[in-house]
Amino acid sequence: MPQDQPTESESVSSLPRPLLAVAIGLPVLLAVAVAAVGLVLGTSGAADPALPTAGNSGPLALVPVTAPAAESPECATLLGKLPLSVVSDGATLPRRDLASPAPPGALAWGDAQHDPLVLRCGLDRPGELTPTAQLRVISDVQWLEVRGSESSTWFAVDRPVYIALTVPSSAGTGPLQDVSTTIRDSLPKGPVQTQG
Repeated sequence: MPQDQPTESESVSSLPRPLLAVAIGLPVLLAVAVAAVGLVLGTSGAADPALPTAGNSGPLALVPVTAPAAESPECATLLGKLPLSVVSDGATLPRRDLASPAPPGALAWGDAQHDPLVLRCGLDRPGELTPTAQLRVISDVQWLEVRGSESSTWFAVDRPVYIALTVPSSAGTGPLQDVSTTIRDSLPKGPVQTQG
């Protein structure tokens, strides 16, 4: 009588245990490696360390900057009144969590599809604020724009503390208008100090 061929389950169970472990574990290891590479490549190449690429949806890591008045009552008041979302380039962006340790006086908006917008309160007077600097008035707040290659930083320069809003070039004017209205309604207007 001819011997029957082993069934598929009998063939698998006859494999040595180490070989079986490798056969099962290899696809899992490959999936983990692909995910890790995607995470690393998805956050590299950012133009500004404070503004990671749009694909990053985890907590936003901000580089520390000099902000001597970041923990002032004025900054606390402003941060407590800023909107929970802003409209940027036609998209509504929610507040974004900041990675620990988060710098005081900082706040951000963004999502996985859009570069974040970063607000910092209590900064030093910007060096670009000179007697000949061109200012722009938005909702009765005077702003100084400092342009970068892929973003601009706008400094509110007529309040008791200096406030910066960094926005991607594609953001449009919506975020600046929303923040201007909140600044106007939260902090008293003062003179522009063009000299230290």
